[in-house]
Amino acid sequence: MKLGLVGLPNVGKSTLFNAVTKAGAHVANYPFATIDPNVGVVNVPDPRLEVLYEMYHPKRETVYATLEVVDIAGLVEGASHGEGLGNAFLGNIREVDAIGHVVRCFDDPNIAHVSGAVDPRRDIEIIEVELILADLAHVGRRLEKAVKYAKSGEAEAKAELAFLQALEAHLSESKPARSFQMDAEWPEGLHLLTAKPMLYIANVAEDDLDGQSPHVAVVREIAAETDAPVVVISARIEADLAELAPADRDTFAEALGLTSSGLDIIVKEAYALLDQISFLTVGDDEVRAWTITRGMKAPQAAGKIHTDFERGFIRAEVIDYDTLIDAGSMVKAKALGKVRSEGKEYVVEDGDIILFRFNV
Repeated sequence: MKLGLVGLPNVGKSTLFNAVTKAGAHVANYPFATIDPNVGVVNVPDPRLEVLYEMYHPKRETVYATLEVVDIAGLVEGASHGEGLGNAFLGNIREVDAIGHVVRCFDDPNIAHVSGAVDPRRDIEIIEVELILADLAHVGRRLEKAVKYAKSGEAEAKAELAFLQALEAHLSESKPARSFQMDAEWPEGLHLLTAKPMLYIANVAEDDLDGQSPHVAVVREIAAETDAPVVVISARIEADLAELAPADRDTFAEALGLTSSGLDIIVKEAYALLDQISFLTVGDDEVRAWTITRGMKAPQAAGKIHTDFERGFIRAEVIDYDTLIDAGSMVKAKALGKVRSEGKEYVVEDGDIILFRFNV
């Protein structure tokens, strides 16, 4: 799963990136400090794995699910026409699964703003408009081909033409593709920037973590128009926390009234955006989390471990995490009849602990 951090220059993207990945991305107080995208892979926090590790004491270290975070170059007005680093910016966005739009919600005279003053509504609109313009150009090129194909009279070609015309009209009203609704399948290969799930990340000052500032209220209002989630964090505080030892980090976070780190919050929302869940595998060798899409059936989940598991799938022995913990061990859980045998139609649930049986 890949989350791309986007936003205007100097909104705190790279500071946030450094905090959540500890990857040492370059941070500077001038536009386009980030040119090539910085990429970091982070573990998805999961307290269940820590408990299971203490239960099994496996030979190898616990393996967490991971999230790839991409710090993409800052965007400016005109990016859809190549202004600033527009072409590179838009190309990098096409490679991610979801967008984390970092919005500056803090005033600081020591940090330059490319538009002169902090204005979340204007900043969000600049990026949204540029993405929509890029999508309009993409749909326009696709329409030119669709018009020619539709002349053949084939139902499929005519349906695609009608879809693209309706989508173009929708985008022309400055509406993102993610809010477009039509009772038809999307044409194959139509990958639009504004169709990607969006998470708004309101970057606030240290004393605005309660999320009650007027700037955050504007972000929430805009996000509500497309049912997009909003996360309120202080990238500066997250950066300070990242520099501390774990014990000191907990003490500092508690003093600030923080119950979850920015990473925990962002990952949780990113998972929800992409409808991702984790199933778990346990044993003397390893305790591990595996990421799948909600609704995936047991054979396909098995294929995440190895393709042979999916091809030769026989059954899945399943117990949910809470039931195993209540039982105290897998041996006791089996004795109590808590471990179920599930077949090919079983839909895997978040927190399922699974042992797959298969033929080689």
